[in-house]
Amino acid sequence: MVKKKSAPKVKETLDITDELIAERRTSLKMPKDMVPWMAKTIEFIDAKMLLTGKIVCWICVPLIFSMVYEVIGRHFFNRPTLWVYDVTRMSAGAFFMLGAAYTLSKGIHIRADFLYRNWKVRNQAKVDLFLYLLFFFPGFLVFFWVSFDYAYTSICGRSDLMECIGGKTRIQRAMDTTWMPIMWPLKSCMPIGAFLLLVQGFSEILKSYYAFVKGRWP
Repeated sequence: MVKKKSAPKVKETLDITDELIAERRTSLKMPKDMVPWMAKTIEFIDAKMLLTGKIVCWICVPLIFSMVYEVIGRHFFNRPTLWVYDVTRMSAGAFFMLGAAYTLSKGIHIRADFLYRNWKVRNQAKVDLFLYLLFFFPGFLVFFWVSFDYAYTSICGRSDLMECIGGKTRIQRAMDTTWMPIMWPLKSCMPIGAFLLLVQGFSEILKSYYAFVKGRWP
């Protein structure tokens, strides 16, 4: 008589540590034991970033539409376009930059979670505080300054601000494609995205400070 092999044991509980790391910042209500000004600041910033994310997600519509239009036109009607390549890359760039702050507010940027996930909350908060202050804010302040000049130049060239306001503009166009789109809408997304990231970064610092003091994430 052949004995049947017993079914492999299945874990009753799933390991959802990674999901918890991402989901720990989804609530817009802060704990009651948080300092009132900190709680109001975090709630205000996170609510605005949620609104930003809801608006920015609509950039996917022209991105997807233009790609579908190009595929159908090219393969079924032998009518490729001049504009789809530029629209898709500009839409994707704008989507990436303007949506980065919302992504940070939800804690779902790529990170080394295989190490971070096993640390105590206070150690996680301590590392977050250190990295935000040492790398995040200095890096994005520089990026904001450089990208602002980048966007300004795409509108005004090398004219000073008063000359530009007076109408002395030099609108920059992309020179690497036949369509040659105007570049300032895309380049303006860079300083705007950097500014939003800096604002959200301040919220994240307050959350990390709370976690370091209390030993739990808000």
